[in-house]
Amino acid sequence: MSEKAQYRTRQITELENYLCSMEGKHVTVSDICKYFKSQGISIGTTTVYRQLDRMVEQGLVAKYVVDGTSSACFEYLGHDEHCHKHICFHCKCEKCGKVIHLECGEMTHLGEHMLEDHGFQWDFTRTVFYGICEECRGK
Repeated sequence: MSEKAQYRTRQITELENYLCSMEGKHVTVSDICKYFKSQGISIGTTTVYRQLDRMVEQGLVAKYVVDGTSSACFEYLGHDEHCHKHICFHCKCEKCGKVIHLECGEMTHLGEHMLEDHGFQWDFTRTVFYGICEECRGK
């Protein structure tokens, strides 16, 4: 049985370009749809979900589900999968709900300490710290 060929539409290209421009940042489907609407580009929510699922399967995009109440966040990885080669954590603001990508050498040391001294290994792709972001603290 032959696999269905993946064809590239303008919408798919626009979505990939947008995600590439947001590399290192987390976006939700709502963020993506708002962006395209502001640019006058018509792309359906279902199309965005379908293409993001395809990109997650291909390893181009990481999907993070922080908790059961927030929308899933997506992060463009490209072909390097940078987030999964290094220890990275996520911080969620309890005021505005923003999710921040955190790559910090100090956290690497803490992870090593947890493993060596406590026998506990973090799943750093799913570890989330809750608090108040800099922007909300300034308000």
